[in-house]
Amino acid sequence: MLLLDGKKLAQEIKQEISAEVIRLKQKDMRLPKLSLILVGDRADSLSYVNSKEKNCLALGMECEKHHLPAETTQEALLQLIHQLNADNTVDGILVQLPLPAHLNTSHILEAVDYRKDADGLHHVNLGKMLMGDPYVLPCTPNGILQLLKRYQISMEGKNAVVVGRSVLVGAPTAILLQQQHATVTQCHSHTRNLADICREADIVVTAAGVPALLCPEDLKEGAVLVDVAMNHDPDGLCGDVYSKKTAPALERKLFAATPVPGGVGPMTIAMLMHNVLELYKKH
Repeated sequence: MLLLDGKKLAQEIKQEISAEVIRLKQKDMRLPKLSLILVGDRADSLSYVNSKEKNCLALGMECEKHHLPAETTQEALLQLIHQLNADNTVDGILVQLPLPAHLNTSHILEAVDYRKDADGLHHVNLGKMLMGDPYVLPCTPNGILQLLKRYQISMEGKNAVVVGRSVLVGAPTAILLQQQHATVTQCHSHTRNLADICREADIVVTAAGVPALLCPEDLKEGAVLVDVAMNHDPDGLCGDVYSKKTAPALERKLFAATPVPGGVGPMTIAMLMHNVLELYKKH
């Protein structure tokens, strides 16, 4: 089985970004800059933001972190976003989710200028992607696409199943696979006979967040599995399908698969760094 090593590929992509940033430095040009906004003190959110800052700085780009108290008002947060929108030294803006319950998440995200939307989830960017004219792509779906492309897995004419329909992963991934000329079936929590549908698929993307959602017997011989989920089971981290227990059976049956961890996760942050550089170029 071909292992779709997201950790290794993410490192290659980051090296490409770093090389471009070095060329900018040599020309004494302004460097790409990401602004991170964190509201509150959730430990997981703080860890994610620190990781993004660390990656950005490691690649030679600039990064500023705005850590606001949990009780920050909607008006104060919107004011900060408007300031960053107007700041010509800022190329990308990322608001770390989830936000505290008293804040309107959709209003906050839509306040970010779509031309500085580092996550690629602004409604304008999602619409432009749907029309086949993307300004910037959502990080995880693009990470999935890059894994398949760079490991030379053809999507054209293939039957693909995407399990999940969130705006973060499922819905954009289905669109991107269609644009690569795959025939896509999108499944979700209300889908009947999920295993039967997946047994017919050449490519299966799972992003449901349900451990053991599918077992190796539910996948077609020679299929490709992209397991996006990061769940926990008694043996540690696992996907919706991929785990320490299922790995041997998957290796015998599949043509290719992403491990969990080390598959799609590292690609998401690499695509975020890619987006910051792309936004800088367009800016």
